[in-house]
Amino acid sequence: MSTDLRTSPLLDLPGAVAGEGIDAGVAAHYGSLYGEQRALAAGEGFVDLSHRDVIRVSGPDRLSWLHSMTTQSFEGLEPGRWTSALLLDAQGRVEHAFSGADDGEAFTAHTEPGAAAGLLGFLDRMRFMLRVEVADVTDELAVAWRPAAGGGKHDLVPREQLASYAEAAGPAAGLWAYEALRIARGEPRLGFDTDERTIPNEVGWLALATDPGADPGADPAWLPAVHLDKGCYRGQETVARVHNLGRPPRRLTLLHLDGSENRLPARGAEVLPEGGGRAVGFVGSSARHHELGPIALALVKRNTDVAAPLVVDGLPAAQEVVVDPEIGKHFRPQR
Repeated sequence: MSTDLRTSPLLDLPGAVAGEGIDAGVAAHYGSLYGEQRALAAGEGFVDLSHRDVIRVSGPDRLSWLHSMTTQSFEGLEPGRWTSALLLDAQGRVEHAFSGADDGEAFTAHTEPGAAAGLLGFLDRMRFMLRVEVADVTDELAVAWRPAAGGGKHDLVPREQLASYAEAAGPAAGLWAYEALRIARGEPRLGFDTDERTIPNEVGWLALATDPGADPGADPAWLPAVHLDKGCYRGQETVARVHNLGRPPRRLTLLHLDGSENRLPARGAEVLPEGGGRAVGFVGSSARHHELGPIALALVKRNTDVAAPLVVDGLPAAQEVVVDPEIGKHFRPQR
């Protein structure tokens, strides 16, 4: 990924403390981690995600072209309807993930900070003689997120209007609050909760199964990124085989961590059985949740007992199932 990451003007807001690493361009928090989480959970405020990359695919062949390459069905996509999609390698491993909407003339999507160059490089090589154009429009559009009924909503905001958007959508909440709620929902982030071997079936991108009475939500990140009834795309054979036979090699799980130590596990740390033994996986994102306490997402071997206590980076951890180990479907926690 590119290291040419952007710095948000909203870091000038009172109390803003910048994030780190790939998230350094936006605020980690504005001085009240739990207060910001509670505000978002109550449906108030917004989160600045303007460090994320934004791409645009235009031209009359754009939807059929995207349909032919990605895991998602783009045929007949209505203007304004958000969708999520993946690009896989020949073995079905996830290389790119993006979410966006079409406006009738172009499909505009956001992806991880610094990921646009690689994504656009691949797309540009696949244009051939089709009537499509691809462009990085991160300098034009910023990403923001705000809570909405059943989940949340991503907005694509002209960069010069970001300050006025913040005034209208406030109060501002930092990325730490956003990440804590994301982790609690069991929602994976590419490159954080995945590795170079991850297939969609392991992390719940294949389909969404809700608990009885749960609202499936409006957040585009919760839309299945893989359409099971569409035609061929690179990596489809692996996805279809694992879906039909069941038992993906690994599964995403939500860990409830022992809070007696004032720390979170290092990303990438091994997940071990309680009492010792060989590693069964690795930990990805972690956060302090305003109700659940310290939590993390981990990718573990499918045959790891869902009730087995685990240890990660020296911290005891209990599991909460978010991806079914037999069929790879995602179960959204009711929170």
